[in-house]
Amino acid sequence: MLPEPTTVSSIWGHDVSILLVEDDAGDALLFEEVLADSDLNAELTWCKTLTEAEALLRNRSQGVCVLLDLHLPDAQGLVAVRRALTCAPDAAIVVLTGLAESRSGLAAVAEGAQDYLSKGQLTAEGLSRAVRYALQRKQVQQANDALKASRLRAQENARLERGLLPVPLLRRPGFSVVARYEPGRAHGILGGDFYDVVQTEDGAVHAVIGDVSGHGPAEAALGVCLRVAWRAAVLSGRTGADQLRLLEEILVAERGGDHLFATLTSCVFAPDRSSVRVVRAGHPGLLLHSRDDGRVTWYDPPGGMALGFLPGVARWPETELPIMPDTSVVAFTDGLFEGRVGPGRRLGEEGLLEIARNHAGLPGQEFVDRMVDEVAAGAAPFGGLSDDIAVIHLNWNGEQES
Repeated sequence: MLPEPTTVSSIWGHDVSILLVEDDAGDALLFEEVLADSDLNAELTWCKTLTEAEALLRNRSQGVCVLLDLHLPDAQGLVAVRRALTCAPDAAIVVLTGLAESRSGLAAVAEGAQDYLSKGQLTAEGLSRAVRYALQRKQVQQANDALKASRLRAQENARLERGLLPVPLLRRPGFSVVARYEPGRAHGILGGDFYDVVQTEDGAVHAVIGDVSGHGPAEAALGVCLRVAWRAAVLSGRTGADQLRLLEEILVAERGGDHLFATLTSCVFAPDRSSVRVVRAGHPGLLLHSRDDGRVTWYDPPGGMALGFLPGVARWPETELPIMPDTSVVAFTDGLFEGRVGPGRRLGEEGLLEIARNHAGLPGQEFVDRMVDEVAAGAAPFGGLSDDIAVIHLNWNGEQES
């Protein structure tokens, strides 16, 4: 036996709200009398046409049971059911039939109504059961729909995560990659943050981190597109400004509107481990993490504007940075320092640098985790992370191959 349903908030202020759509005044009076004899704490509102009912339901239909006659002046049969469902998808619908119209009632249920009720067999108990069970079935349907939508979002997130946050392609040992992704608050789907690391046959290690403006499936899909295009460019030998021009062409061709742009930093670690070449398009700077002496410094290489701002106009200089054997390069998206840490105050670059310096003596994975966790904890009292965070910590390790 089904449990007794809980009461539902009403748009008219009662436990149950019933909207009767019936053009016959005698039938409407009968329903009012039967309702008075039932155990429903409900207010009955009567509309003679479906058009009148639609005007009432457009504002709010949650927790409302619609008793819908199938023979109205402005809608007949399943047409009436479809119109009611379109106008009030959150309302529970019970269709009203004649004694010989059980097939019509079943057809209406198949169309999306919760139940049907014969006018010729109307009783106080039958009305009460039909209304309560219709509301309960609607609640179960909505819960199932929400669960299905949640599962679909999870599946979509998993697919996008594989595209945005891939497994690094390293051909030989000797290079360390630590990566961390942290979603911003209330995102049903990943944003457009992406990264990738690829080692080419000459031993050089290429890395990229980028951020497509905005959040949602379109931005995430564009991020996947740029990440895959970057990997293809690296494997085909295109680097530096030439690589960014290619990525901008792809962004402009694939984006859904002129307002979308992407920031990006691309690095190439030389095979002799002595330097890293950096090209930057509107993206934040880098952190240089020297674990041996416990130092973290902020590095802002020269850069050009973000991809897609002024297609074909931007120029992106490439900078060569000498690095020591114990130095790691830490790249990240702007969500790492743009979160709120006080009323009207953001963490900022200086705040992030201070946090990073507090953990400078830690190895790569711990360094990244402590830094991200502290940023997230600082933002928690003020609504949490306002944007997604992606971080990659990159360095040569072990003995150099002969």
